[in-house]
Amino acid sequence: MADSSAKPDNRAGDHGPARLEVAGVTKSFGAVAAVQGVSFPLFPGEAHALVGENGAGKSTIVKMLAGVHRPDTGTLRVDGADVEFAGPADAKAAGIAVIYQEPTLFPDLSVAENIAIGNQPLTRLRQIDRKSMTANAEALFRRLGVHLDPGRPARGLSIADQQLVEIAKALSAEARVLIMDEPTAALSAVEVERLFSVVRSLRDEGAAIMFISHRFEEITALCERVTIMRDGKHVTTELVSELSVDDMIRKMVGRDLSALFPKQDVEPGEVLLEVDKLSREGVFRDISFQVREGEIVALAGLVGAGRSEVMQAVFGVDPYDSGSVRFKKKKLKGGSPRAAMAAGLALVPEDRRQQGLVMDLSIERNVTLPRARKLARLGLLFGGSERKSALTWTEKLQTKLGKLSDAVGTLSGGNQQKVVLAKWLATGPRLLIVDEPTRGIDVGTKAEVHRLLSSLASDGMGVVMVSSELPEVLGMADRVIVLREGKVAAELTRAEATEESVMYAAMGQKVSA
Repeated sequence: MADSSAKPDNRAGDHGPARLEVAGVTKSFGAVAAVQGVSFPLFPGEAHALVGENGAGKSTIVKMLAGVHRPDTGTLRVDGADVEFAGPADAKAAGIAVIYQEPTLFPDLSVAENIAIGNQPLTRLRQIDRKSMTANAEALFRRLGVHLDPGRPARGLSIADQQLVEIAKALSAEARVLIMDEPTAALSAVEVERLFSVVRSLRDEGAAIMFISHRFEEITALCERVTIMRDGKHVTTELVSELSVDDMIRKMVGRDLSALFPKQDVEPGEVLLEVDKLSREGVFRDISFQVREGEIVALAGLVGAGRSEVMQAVFGVDPYDSGSVRFKKKKLKGGSPRAAMAAGLALVPEDRRQQGLVMDLSIERNVTLPRARKLARLGLLFGGSERKSALTWTEKLQTKLGKLSDAVGTLSGGNQQKVVLAKWLATGPRLLIVDEPTRGIDVGTKAEVHRLLSSLASDGMGVVMVSSELPEVLGMADRVIVLREGKVAAELTRAEATEESVMYAAMGQKVSA
């Protein structure tokens, strides 16, 4: 979590003319109007948040500013002059740089080479001047106040360090507008604060920052102004200091969101899952817990505590060295997801794009992948049965889509998460493992996912939820298993679980009297 004590400078009217202006832009894809007449300014020396539910049009705005899409109508202006971008190169030439949630560096090139790509310094003999390239990278990192080795390969860098390389690359190209699209989704609290420190220094140097995030504490900590979108339209642009979080949520979703955590009280049934002294050398040790019918059990802890690794071992994705996993009193074969699925387990992974979906395949094919053999006749998979099954589950989860035959990559992040859930719920599991179920999705869709998990538990399903969001853990879990450095640090009932008790356990401290 960002340091909310570091408040932004919420002054109005002292930034001069807009560095970037979005003026009445519209963009449609077929019959879908993604953006409808949106206008807002972005000033130098200011961090400006762009927020809205998934599907509100934020990503389309970013792609227009990055030169990927051209507006159908309306105007983009840079320093008061109308601009038209024929492609990303034009946007970069205009001083606009985009830092995405998942950076796209060349893994086999060095950090310095990635920064200089397309703009390498040359010697008199027209060869790449590697000495100057390294010196330039070192100077950029000094300016950012971070320590990275320009000579090391990009492969193996953390997401946080990759983003810093992308920021250095933007500075090397003299970018005056920095657009940050969900940059903190995969970062730890320490990495978030380091990133914010860099962003604040750039803002103070006069850069215009556009910051997209679903985390309201980050918006209030970093940004001066916020633009809120809903259903492709501009709702408001106001000073962050004049809006409460509740105000922002109401404007985003168009209604009061009184039940973000609609947890139903359920009397737990029989034991479904028994994990006994599960160990994997160097990753986790002696992990033991149970999950009953109708229970939501949360695995909490700091980044690197081993939560995801434990559940991947339980499901058979990863091996384990010792211990056992039993489901309905029958021992599960280790290292076999197929055995886990046959027994009645399902796993919704943390990384939906890389592990949960095949982005180029259709929505219907993604939903039916785990059951393709059951749906096939004489070894052939017919579109009719596939479409009928996919329609049933996408409708149950109220998934917003065009056609079932569309590639799943065309959906918003929240609707992609619904497709992953549909894919596994269609298998009829008795135990559902969900790893970071609401990461990177908007507040309205979060409420829908929470309502779904609560409903499944009330129907007798067991749910294991891995989550880094404490409000989600406290709001949805019947019991909380806190992991620390690969070991169980505490097991807390719903009544015992508070922000303090969970964090004390996660940090290896005793709760003070």
